[in-house]
Amino acid sequence: MKTSMFALLALLALAPVTQAQASGDAAKGEKVFAKCKACHVVDAETNKVGPHLKGVIGRNVAAVEGYKYSAAMLEFATANPQWTEELFVKYIENPKAMVPKTKMVFPGLKKEEDRADLLAFLKTKM
Repeated sequence: MKTSMFALLALLALAPVTQAQASGDAAKGEKVFAKCKACHVVDAETNKVGPHLKGVIGRNVAAVEGYKYSAAMLEFATANPQWTEELFVKYIENPKAMVPKTKMVFPGLKKEEDRADLLAFLKTKM
């Protein structure tokens, strides 16, 4: 009984930390975005090697006008019609794992904190 109670208290004590990580830090996310800016723009609706990311959260997947998506990304969009926060975070962890034949060559963000921070930054660019 004591062990169960201790485990429950430990989980409750960690809950605020987990929530803080999930919310992310936009200022740190701007630094994380430095890894993305060779191919993506976030402050304008301008495409580079990749589609712009302005307003990406809530936008339809593979729907940026004027950008030529791979067949794999177009197929992915049929099963995943909208970039939700959850989908984006999962995708950016390992893009090639989610969309094996995507044109995106970025290996992904392995750290959960980096993904949360990037998401927080992108949400400021709606």
